[in-house]
Amino acid sequence: MTRGGRDKERDTPERKCIVSGESQPKGGLVRFCLDPEGQVVPDLLNRLPGRGFYVAADRAAITKAASKGLFARAARQPVKVPEGLADLVEALLARRVVDLVSMARKAGDAVTGFEKVKDWLVKGRAKVLIQASDGSERGKEKLHPPGGEGTFIGFLSAGELGLAFGRERAIHAALAAGGLTTRVVEEAARLSGLRVQTEGAVGGKPAGKDTKDA
Repeated sequence: MTRGGRDKERDTPERKCIVSGESQPKGGLVRFCLDPEGQVVPDLLNRLPGRGFYVAADRAAITKAASKGLFARAARQPVKVPEGLADLVEALLARRVVDLVSMARKAGDAVTGFEKVKDWLVKGRAKVLIQASDGSERGKEKLHPPGGEGTFIGFLSAGELGLAFGRERAIHAALAAGGLTTRVVEEAARLSGLRVQTEGAVGGKPAGKDTKDA
């Protein structure tokens, strides 16, 4: 599975990273384009008009593209690069993941709270376990993700995860099978390249505060 969370066997379109020069599935890249003023703009949904420039979903690669003039070289014209471009992409990807989890919740395919998540795991309904990176390790260690690759996300903060469920904080969440879950995993895989990671399939080590509202 690629950084974008897509199966390599699928017939997916590929693009070349302007930093490494290597071609890879679009799902593992971030598309950038130029606005009318010539400023580099992240296009996470691949919908903005104009020529696109692709960079691996990796903090070091995006930072290098911004600092070494690689966007200007690819565009063959002077460009303006926003300060902290990698931070901007990280923030946009994080919001994208949160929004997708929220959509899954509204569709009945996501739950939060230790007991609800545990119940889904025991019954085999949970396909992905999400645990906040800043939650208590003691509580998080009591839950284990389903087997397989891409079944655990552990780098969202409790505040970010809480946003998806309309509360201030959340520590544990689970996603059922479905198209939205697939998209969450794909976007989380891209986000993982922008955030410092420990261990884990999609990001973070399964290990949060065991509270009634967590």
